[in-house]
Amino acid sequence: MAQKLIAQKLAQIGQSGVLRFYDKLDMEERERLLGQLDALDLGMIVNLIETQVKVKAPLALPTDIQPVTTYPRAPRGDQKEHYAKAFARGEELLRQGKVAAFLVAGGQGTRLGYDGPKGEYPVSPVMNKPLFQLFAEQLLGNARTYGKTIPWYIMTSDANDSATRAFFQRHRHFGYDEKDVFFFQQGMMPAFSLTGEMLLAEKDSLALSPDGHGGSLRALMKSGALADMKRRGVEHLSYFQVDNPLVHCMDARFLGLHDLSGSEMSSKTVGKAHALEKVGNFCMADGKVQVIEYSDLPEALAKSTNADGTLRFNAGSIAIHALRVSFIERLNAGGDLNLPWHRAEKKVPFVDANGKTVKPDAPNAVKLEQFVFDAIPLAENAIVYETDRAEEFSPVKNAEGADSPTTCRRDQVLRAARWLEAAGIDVPKLNDAPDCNLEISPLYAVSKAQLVERKPRVPAINSGQSVYLEK
Repeated sequence: MAQKLIAQKLAQIGQSGVLRFYDKLDMEERERLLGQLDALDLGMIVNLIETQVKVKAPLALPTDIQPVTTYPRAPRGDQKEHYAKAFARGEELLRQGKVAAFLVAGGQGTRLGYDGPKGEYPVSPVMNKPLFQLFAEQLLGNARTYGKTIPWYIMTSDANDSATRAFFQRHRHFGYDEKDVFFFQQGMMPAFSLTGEMLLAEKDSLALSPDGHGGSLRALMKSGALADMKRRGVEHLSYFQVDNPLVHCMDARFLGLHDLSGSEMSSKTVGKAHALEKVGNFCMADGKVQVIEYSDLPEALAKSTNADGTLRFNAGSIAIHALRVSFIERLNAGGDLNLPWHRAEKKVPFVDANGKTVKPDAPNAVKLEQFVFDAIPLAENAIVYETDRAEEFSPVKNAEGADSPTTCRRDQVLRAARWLEAAGIDVPKLNDAPDCNLEISPLYAVSKAQLVERKPRVPAINSGQSVYLEK
């Protein structure tokens, strides 16, 4: 019955070709293909084919692009009282259990040479802890500080969902209560031929790829995660991605500024490393805060400077956000996520009508995805808050060079050294860099202020020594 219904729907939208091998499949293969098709919103698919796949619309940049006004990391004199209120409000939200963590963790460690979910990748400088463990310990440390459990929502992908769940089981959820960790999968989208047909990767499987980090906001609704948040009384989400172990998973000041401003979606920014750094640019575009990709911002604007020589467009996006749960509900009103789709032509291997696998030499397919930052201009009172790159942003993206495990471990040691020095502890240096290996467990301190408050008693640190502060 399910097969007949799906076949009828496919026929109505001219996509019957994906069932061309159905009669030759065994039961397991049939169930796999039907399951993939049943998960798709075929009404949305046919609309996207006509509006996004067959049509290659030119990029429409805003007509008026100006630098965004940000909340500075260090408050100006007239902001000190408001920042103090914001910090107090953020702490109140955490004590009341109104904030949850949202980790986007659908990526694989392929580019790092690791066969498995990226969150399993070992990255801490002394203990070699995996990314997942660092986040878990940081959230547990915050929960201890504020006396309230922080629910943790983790978005996986079709490629790593079972492996991620098994990894958490093996490690007993890193001390988290299993009922407070909510796993759910990111949505998938089929690849389309340039003329609009859904492609098969195998005779029993569509050519699927994730629907973009913007799809996370749809997946929250479809998975029941939003309903779980409402049951728990959660009002705000702290959003971060799996590749950045320096992120402050919970930042009371940022959360307080977000809440007191009435913002539906707030974002953190860092100054760009250089004018053409490959990060999105926060801008005030046609009167709204939004992100313009580095590849889309005109080079003349990217390189334009202020009178003092600083970059005019210097607010880089680092994928750290705070979102109201009510905003995510509003975006999903009407049954689908109200975000634009982005079109990309890619080389996608596929099974042709004769059942042969074709590996194209040139782009042959269209992939569609949504970006989470496209929600910002739809949000009321969106704000952008400056943070310090050295304190909070050192992602692990590449096996070597920039944004690699080597640079990330270096930056973790540098941050630990700054925290220890602020607490009055001497750190041996060589050429102005720590001449030792340092790691501070988030279960010992989640911030420099907390470390200073603890007044750690650390024996003299010698050059070449490894030091680990644990709970």
